[in-house]
Amino acid sequence: MSTLPVIAAVDGSDDSLVALDWAFDTALVREAPLRVVHVQQYASWAGPEVLPAGQPTPDDDPVLDRVRRYLEGRIERPVMEYLALEGVPGAVLPELSSTAGLLVLGSRGRGGFSGLLLGSNGMAAARDAECPVVVVPKPGRPVHEGMPVEPGPRVVVGLQVDSPDEAALSFAFAEAALRGARLQVVAAYAWPLHLWTAVTAQVMQPSEDQDAVEAATRTLAEGFLAPHRGRHPDVHAEPYVAPGDAAGHLVAASRDADLVVVGRHRRRLLAPARMMGSVTHAVLLHAPSPIAVVPPARPEG
Repeated sequence: MSTLPVIAAVDGSDDSLVALDWAFDTALVREAPLRVVHVQQYASWAGPEVLPAGQPTPDDDPVLDRVRRYLEGRIERPVMEYLALEGVPGAVLPELSSTAGLLVLGSRGRGGFSGLLLGSNGMAAARDAECPVVVVPKPGRPVHEGMPVEPGPRVVVGLQVDSPDEAALSFAFAEAALRGARLQVVAAYAWPLHLWTAVTAQVMQPSEDQDAVEAATRTLAEGFLAPHRGRHPDVHAEPYVAPGDAAGHLVAASRDADLVVVGRHRRRLLAPARMMGSVTHAVLLHAPSPIAVVPPARPEG
C-alpha cells in the first residue's frame, strides 16, 4: 500500500475543514500520513520588494492552530505533518502534488466569491496537479434524482467507451476496494444520433436502432472493465448504460455516493496545455459528493 501522504489544503474556511475531515478519514483508510498545508496567499503580481521576509512556520500559523484545535480529541489518527508556505495556492499546491498520493481541498476557499461553486484554486489544482485531486463540496448541493441505488458505500466513475480513461478506472477500482464499496460505472451514449450531410445541407437521423447502440455500449464497457475486475475481484462493478448527457448522469449518480471519479482531459497535439474536459468541469461544479479528478497516466519510456 502506498505511503505517499494525503495532502489536505486548508485556509481557515469552513469549506476547508469539511475537506480536512474527508482527508483525515481517507489517510486512515490508506494507512498514509496526512500533511496539512496552509498556503498564505499573496497576489500573483507581487514582486520581491512587497513580499514578507522569511517563510512562515507551522507553529505560528493561526490557520494551522485552528486545525490542531479542531482535531483535538481524535484518538485514532494518521501520522500528522503541518506545513506553512507563502505563495499563490493555485500554483503552490500543484507543485506539492508531485510528492503526494492525493491532494484534497474544499470547493471554495476563504477568498472565493459566495456565488462561485468552485474557487479558482480548486480549479487550478484539479487541472495542474500530478496526483489525483479530490474536491469536497459543502454539504447540501442540490441535485435531481437519478436511478435508484442500493444503500451502502458506493464509488461512481465515468466511462467514455470510445475513449476510455484507464487511469480513472484504475483509481476508481482501487478506491472502491479500499472502502469496501460497490463501483457504479456510468457509460452514457449520445441519442438520438445525427449525421450532417453536405449534399442536402441538413441534419439526418441514421437508421441505427437505440437498443443496438445501447447493447454495443454495454459490450464495450464490459470489455474495458474486465481487466480491472481481474485485479480487484472483490469489487462489484456494475455498468449503468443510458442515453444522454454524461455529466448529467454522473451528477445524478453522485447523490449519496462516497466518491465520484472523473478523468482529466488528455493533452492534444494541437492543444498541449493541461485542460479539463466539459464533463469533468460540470461534475466539479455540480456533484454533491466528493469529486476525484485523476490525471492521465504518464507515457512509459
